Formats: sequence, C-alpha cells, structure tokens
Amino acid sequence: MNKWFGAFLLLAIVSPLNAQPAKDGKTDFAHDVVPILKAKCAKCHTNGTYKGAVSFDTRETLLKSKAAVPGKSAESELLKRVTTTDKELRMPPQGDALSEKEISVLRKWIDDGLPWEQGFTFKPATYVAPLKPRKVTLPAAKPGREHPIDRIIDAYFATNKVTAPQPLDDAAFARRVYFDLIGLPPAASELEAFLADKDAGKRTKLIRKLLAEDRSYTDHWLAFWNDMLRNEYKGTGYIDGGRKQITAWLYQALLTNMPYDKFTRELISPTPDSEGFARGIKWRGAVNASQIVELQFSQNIGQVFFGANLKCASCHDSFIDSWKLDDAYGLAAVIADKPLEIHRCDKPIGKTATTKFLFPELGSIDAALPKPKRLEQLAALVTHPENGRFTRTIANRIWDRLMGRGIVFPVDVMGNKPWNADLLDYLAVYFAETGYDLKKLMEHITTSQAYQSKAVPLEKELAGDAYVFRGPELKRLSAEQFVDAIWMLTNTAPTKPAAVAAIPAFPDSTPEERRFVRATLVHCDDLMRSLGRPNREQVVTTRPDQLTTLQALDLANGQTLTTTLSRGAANILKASPKATADELAERLFVRALSRKPTAPELAAAKGLLGDKPTPDSVADLLWAVVMLPEFQLVR
Repeated sequence: MNKWFGAFLLLAIVSPLNAQPAKDGKTDFAHDVVPILKAKCAKCHTNGTYKGAVSFDTRETLLKSKAAVPGKSAESELLKRVTTTDKELRMPPQGDALSEKEISVLRKWIDDGLPWEQGFTFKPATYVAPLKPRKVTLPAAKPGREHPIDRIIDAYFATNKVTAPQPLDDAAFARRVYFDLIGLPPAASELEAFLADKDAGKRTKLIRKLLAEDRSYTDHWLAFWNDMLRNEYKGTGYIDGGRKQITAWLYQALLTNMPYDKFTRELISPTPDSEGFARGIKWRGAVNASQIVELQFSQNIGQVFFGANLKCASCHDSFIDSWKLDDAYGLAAVIADKPLEIHRCDKPIGKTATTKFLFPELGSIDAALPKPKRLEQLAALVTHPENGRFTRTIANRIWDRLMGRGIVFPVDVMGNKPWNADLLDYLAVYFAETGYDLKKLMEHITTSQAYQSKAVPLEKELAGDAYVFRGPELKRLSAEQFVDAIWMLTNTAPTKPAAVAAIPAFPDSTPEERRFVRATLVHCDDLMRSLGRPNREQVVTTRPDQLTTLQALDLANGQTLTTTLSRGAANILKASPKATADELAERLFVRALSRKPTAPELAAAKGLLGDKPTPDSVADLLWAVVMLPEFQLVR
C-alpha cells in the first residue's frame, strides 16, 4: 500500500466516525458502581438536588458537570474529593468516608471510561410504559405527505420546531435501501436502470422488489436474528451437547417470512428444530446461580420480546429498573423441570420460585401443568393480542435498524419514554393488523418520506427528553455488510456456506455479481470479529456503532483484508485485462459507492493505478475506496 496515502486516509476515516478508545469491559456498573453512588452520592447530586452543580442522574449529566474525566481518574474531581483528608472538601461531607475498596471501584470505573448501563438514570421515572395496544388518530396530512408515518412526524416536527430534512437523491436512496433490506449495494446494472426509470412510483417498486428477493433478504437478516437469538455455528457448548443450533429452522422461517407471532411461539414452545433458543447454554462445571439455563431462558425471553432487562433481577431486585428477583425467577420456573430454588446474590434464601408471567394482568401460567403445556401458555401470553409490549418492542427494533435509532432508546429498555408515543403505538398496531408481517412493516417504514430523507449526524448519546428526532441517523455497515460488499466488489466470496445445508437458488433476476455465499453463512473470521460480529454466547440486540482506533488500525493493516483485496485486484484485472485506468476507477467507484468519481477523485485514482494498472496498484485503489467513510456508512 502507498503508506503516505494510507496514513492520510486513516486519519480521514477515524475522525468522522468518532473513534473512541476501546474499553476493557470489566467494570460491572450495575453491581459495583451503582450501590456506591446510591449510598454516598445520590442524596446531594441526583433527582433535582445538584450541590456544586454536579449531577449523577445520567452519564451525560455527570460528564457535563466535569466531575469525572473518562479514562483519567487522577484528573477527576470526583476521585480527588473522595480521597482527600481535608474535612471541608471531602465527599460525602457527612457519614463515613469511602473505603479503600469503594475508592478502588470508582477509580477503575473512571479509568475504564465511565461505562454506564444504557438507559439507566438515578432520577426516578415519572413515565410508565403502557401495556395494551393503543389505536392512534392520525394528524391531518400536508399536501404530498399523506403517508401515516409522515403525518405523525410532521406534527412532531411542528411541535418541536424542527425543519424536516431534505429528501435523498435517487442514487443515495438506492444505496441505502439495498443495504437496509438485503445488505448489499445495488449492482451497477440495477443502479443504472433505477436512475433511468421515470416512473413516479419507482421507489416503492424497488422496495417491494428487494423484499420479494427472499434469498438475499434472508441472507442479510439472518445476522440480526442470530445475534438476538444467540445462534452461532460453532463455539462454546456445541462439542459437549450443552447448546443447540436453530440455524435451519431460522433460515426457513425468514425465507418464508413466517408471521412474527408464530415465529415467537415456535421459539418459546419449541419444535425440535427451534428448541436451541429456549434451551440456552448449559455451561460446563459450576456457574453463578443467575447463569443456570432456567434463568438464561427468563433473561432471554424478557430481553428479546419485551425489551426488559432481567439480568440484574436474576441476582437481586434490580438496581437499574423496577424488575424484581421474583419476576426473573417466576418466568424461569416456567421451563424448570423441578422446583427452582431462589438465590439472592448467589446464596439460597430458602424459597422456591412461583411460576408467573411478567405481565400478570394478561393471564397466568398453571404451574401444575407439565412443562410443554406451561410453555404453550407462556407463548400464548407473550403473543397475546392485548400485549402491546410485544408488538411495540419489535416495531421499535425494526425502526432502530432502518432509521439508526429507536423510538425508544435503548431498544432493550422499553420502559423508557419514547420520543413519540403516537408513532410507536401506530407502528405496533399496524404490525399486528397486517398479520405480524415483518416485511410489510419494513415496507411501510421505507416507503415513508421520513425514511427517504438525508441522514443527520449521530446523536446516540442523547437520552430521554434531551433527544429530538431530526431524521434518519448515519449507520455504520455491519461486519457482514462490510465483508459482503467487498466480496461483491472483488469476487472473492467463499464457495461453500458453513451454516445451512439447503439453500435455495438465486432467482434469475438476481444480478450475477450478487450470486455468492454471504458472510452470515460462514464462520466468523478475524476481520468480522474486529468489526463487531459477536460470539453470540449471549443475546446481542445492538452492536457498537462507532469505529474504534483499534478497528481502524486493523482495517489498515489486517492480514485478512489485505489478502482479500490482493486476490480481488487479480480477479478484476483478469476479468478486464484491457481496461484503462479511467475505466477501472469509474467501475470501482460505481460498484462500491453507487456513483462515479469526481474529477479530483479520478485524478487521484489514476495516480494510484499508474499508466498500466497492476495487481498491486489495483489493490491500493481498492483499499483506498473501502476505507472511505462513504463506503463504510449507510447515509
């Protein structure tokens, strides 16, 4: 690679993506930090009392107070105040000083970058999330903006004095919707045909065409569901039988667009092919009481289908929300083969769990029934028509995936207040009324002008009432999207899948360059791991959305990417041995970025390629293009 150019480009990609130092992830905020802050700091610095203008309500308010500097405990006023021997300055001013152990926890917490449980606040919630569905009366439509989503958002913009973002041009729209619905950029021939189409309804036609491409849709969305249902192809538990794949069942469910209520019932009250999710992972050896398979079941059902965090409540009454130990154990008892002894902080309390549903107002589960029947009852309650929490949660997840941020943030804290309750309730009811059809929900969102607008800068850190929706947010390509786009660009995809034995053929309408084995269907490699593909030993509903410095360095120097681009360069020259530098540059830009290069870009590309392009010079250009933020972002 051209090292000077590479160094310059590395700076260019890290800065726009807000690179953050990597965290070691060892600080347990909920269990180690929260009890100290509650006992020693909350009285004077939370919930309306902010002595010294210091607020611990949220991570954002703490940072604004400048009492703690992430990564630098020695420079943080918080540490200085809890360690000083000056009685006038020491915190807390009354009562016992912090112990050495407590100080050590706070020091490490700051040095780890102030990790904070998403959605947690010390300020008591005044909002109570509704349970039952609510039918929304749509606001009056503005001329040309009759879509129900746009009607709701236009009213929101008016109330919040927000100027609606400008619409995307056709090329940018095509690139966004292709990546969002099937995980790949448009082929050059498809983009050319779409841009030439004069039909006013061509965007809706394109959306429906992509959603009808069942194989490409499934290959893309499989990653989303693998993460959420902790389904992996190899790893912990597969050798000793402590874990079971659901890949074949899941692939077929997505391929046939199984209604989401049926999909959920088959996971909770499973068939032999779908039981791997409910079974969880039976860890070898002794584990903490909160990690037994019954509590994994409870945690996973709560998180996936209700956006409810039962992990803390599996050890004790939650520090971060209203869920109790009895809630977690009550749900866990549904799948237990014998009486389930309750443990608090890993110690038995002499009681057994009573089977219960998280929302008892919808119904109960008969503990006297055999386990399969209890699971049937649970599946029916989870998907109950009056269970609006179920439909709101998935509607929020799909909105988050397509728009860059959920209506409720974070997506796993559905007890938080949505930035627009009417929009969330409308989508949830629409989803139920259209047969729990995920594709119809995606079509409904992507056909709105709200979706088809220019992206706005990331505002992920803003939470609660501080957040105002201004339009779709920029999204990073997932690990699988990034790798797939490179394989498509360079014709370097694997020849065989590792995950699914029976895969349908591509339809004749699928362009040749898109007929390849996708990254979701193969084992994770070093590059995908670096870019955020998880090991899936636990539920993962969102991946990190900021490029870290370490990831940028791996993109710059990693062997997997370097080898792929070198092979790709050889393939490109073999396919077009007589192509000029101008032709190669234009072709690569259109295929990678869905646009032609500008005059300065063309000149730079020709400078890299030289008068007679070689495998090395083509590899250099490939690397330069895939390192661009424009390639790595869905705008």
